[in-house]
Amino acid sequence: MNVIDLFSGCGGFSLGFEKAGFNVLLGVDVWKDALVTFEKNHNKAKVIEEDLNSISANQLLSFINKDKNEIDIIIGGPPCQGFSISGKRILDDPRNQLYKSFVNIVNDIQPKVFVMENVPGLVRLFGGKAKDGILESLESIGYNVTYKILTAADYGVPQMRKRVFFVGLRKDLFEFPYDYFQFPVPVHGAKLKYPYVTSEEAISDLPLLEDEHGEEHMSYLTPPQNKYQSLMRLRSDVVKNHLATIHKPKTVEIISQVPDGGNYKDLPENLHNTRKVNIAWTRMNSKKPCFTIDTGHNHHFHYKANRVPTVRESARIQSFPDDFIFYGTKTSQLKQVGNAVPPILSYALALEIKKIIES
Repeated sequence: MNVIDLFSGCGGFSLGFEKAGFNVLLGVDVWKDALVTFEKNHNKAKVIEEDLNSISANQLLSFINKDKNEIDIIIGGPPCQGFSISGKRILDDPRNQLYKSFVNIVNDIQPKVFVMENVPGLVRLFGGKAKDGILESLESIGYNVTYKILTAADYGVPQMRKRVFFVGLRKDLFEFPYDYFQFPVPVHGAKLKYPYVTSEEAISDLPLLEDEHGEEHMSYLTPPQNKYQSLMRLRSDVVKNHLATIHKPKTVEIISQVPDGGNYKDLPENLHNTRKVNIAWTRMNSKKPCFTIDTGHNHHFHYKANRVPTVRESARIQSFPDDFIFYGTKTSQLKQVGNAVPPILSYALALEIKKIIES
């Protein structure tokens, strides 16, 4: 089952589909660093560095030497800054129109299934008009579309990340009860089959790097301490992408006063306004899933070490296995990780799609 990944980034979305047995053919993005990471970690896939507004479906198919009837799935996460609850709420923001290029490619290729990911804020934004416009566009090109906000931690990712997914099944191919996609049932959480995976469970076997920068290749601190760490280390015997940020002494002093799971409210009152954001000086809670890993990491800190998370720690929290290596500058790598769809969440979606296609 062949997959094309639009707005692919470094390939977290694709990795989940690969793990479920799909064949990822192509990643398309404008971000060169992310495409280098994508290509090196998806060895059978090709990449195109191109704006989707300036390339046609036929050009994409020609590049991978495929006919449109050979493409089973199109996945993608159009850039979401325009829909972000922290961004400008302007419905005609040009960034909000980027999803239309996704719709155009899906319309021209007509895959069996598509999956589109975005920030959950767009569901309620502008009184639901953004969401309604997206649904109307996707349904008008021949698909039955369902959407749902999923929390990554519910599926085994050690992170309380919420994202909305739109899944479309081609109307002429699927009949009841498979005409509308049924989202995977949560399996992690209170009173469910498995407990949440915590921050500590995710990264406690990695070198702590309290007083050192780290090296390109490092040994693990301990053997795997749990099933999650064993899964992450399945094809890796060294730690990579694990270089610590060296903070100014004053920054380290302030971080050191924040307890496990705490934030700026735990600091002396005279330090409350040292950073003008409500997420300032926030530590991971070692006994809970992590907060959402973002692209900056300037205000979030390790539950024990007095520093921001490394690329590898962030990747673990996003559920990237340790043999998935990131390329580019450290800043770029952190951004690649933060922008990605968690592979384990993608895998859960891919398994459900696989059931439908094979039914």
